[in-house]
Amino acid sequence: MPLLTQDEAKTLLSKVLHFSKADECQVAVGSGDGGNIRYARNSVSTSGANSSTQVQIVSTFGKKQGITTINEYDDASLEKAVRRAEAIAQLAPENPEHMPLLGPQTYAAASKTFSPETAAISTQLRANLVEQSLAIARDARVTAAGYLENSASCSALMNSRGLFAYGTGTNVDFSVTMRTDDGTGSGYASAGYNNIADLDVAAASKAAAWKAARSGGAKALEPGKYTVILEPAAGIVLLENLYGGLDARGADEGRNFLSLPGGKTRLGEKLVDEQVNIYSDPWNEQLPTGNYNREGLPQEKVSWIEKGVVKNLVYSRYWAQKKGVKPVPNPDGFIMTGGNASLEELIKGTERGVLVTRLWYIRSVDPQTLLLTGLTRDGTFYVENGEIKYPVKNFRFNESPIIMLNNLDAMGKAVRTVSGESGASALIPPMRVKDFTFTSLSDAI
Repeated sequence: MPLLTQDEAKTLLSKVLHFSKADECQVAVGSGDGGNIRYARNSVSTSGANSSTQVQIVSTFGKKQGITTINEYDDASLEKAVRRAEAIAQLAPENPEHMPLLGPQTYAAASKTFSPETAAISTQLRANLVEQSLAIARDARVTAAGYLENSASCSALMNSRGLFAYGTGTNVDFSVTMRTDDGTGSGYASAGYNNIADLDVAAASKAAAWKAARSGGAKALEPGKYTVILEPAAGIVLLENLYGGLDARGADEGRNFLSLPGGKTRLGEKLVDEQVNIYSDPWNEQLPTGNYNREGLPQEKVSWIEKGVVKNLVYSRYWAQKKGVKPVPNPDGFIMTGGNASLEELIKGTERGVLVTRLWYIRSVDPQTLLLTGLTRDGTFYVENGEIKYPVKNFRFNESPIIMLNNLDAMGKAVRTVSGESGASALIPPMRVKDFTFTSLSDAI
């Protein structure tokens, strides 16, 4: 179905609220259209499109809450769903952390999250983009497998206390893995944007093909501590565990890496190297995000880590009330500032080190120190005197992003990157890091 306009969403949600008999009621609607194409062994395997819409109704009596969802919008069906939510609420136990609904909020102008060109992507365009990737694979004599997906969506929120919020967004993601015919070499690249005009499928495919062709016959290096150059696709899966864990409640309750003895936290302390600045900004042109969260709280530009010092933490409405502070919602995207160097310049400035294309299978070892483990993959190379000398076998690593950012040697220019673990996007630089800990070798490609 076509995306709901702001007026259409407001009309629909007002109708649902009109049926409510609860103390409080909040209604959200979301709809989206999209498509995808998948290929493997140098040929397309699947192609599809999808369209979805859903209304969620949250009815509250005192501190008891019931939730229903529905995708039928005639009056009888909507009223039945409201009654069902109310019945569930009456049967539910009280929530001791229940917060009353927000009243009307003031939102800054929406960021440029929606691209008409992305919303208009056709089956033919997806096929043409994939053909570019397949042509590059054939020319390089490697085998490609990849996935391209695009979406356009709208969402709106309204409650019985007068709040209304509306937003739209588009997204296009691409990833490709290329391997040599003998299976000994592998390369990877990914990209994701709001605007299809920013996506260069050919460039990403060429990067993956280059690494695949040059990563066969890898040599074994002894595990140990190495200087590493982390490409953004490798760095993001470590960094997202840092900025995704900036939670005030977890810190106050002694459950995360920001906790200190006696119920204290590291808020205001220097956590990492002073080169590190991490912030969120819904209006950043390279990483635009929504201007409200799912409760209707306005999103703002927030500095999280400034010159290595923890400046802010995420506060839910409940925890903010308990601590007597302003709620700070979790943002939809994080930005880490970098330098002006290119990835190639970081490599040229490395006397001895390891270039890492990608890290995967990330698992927590110790939440208190944020120690993580995982493996390199899809292109790991030894660098000497500023040149890529030869491919090396993959490693398992044990490393904390906190230690990593305290061993930061140099950064390149920040670029938009997609996590191969969570699928989230961030704006981060390639990084050169000293004393990165590789614990063992892996025979995986």
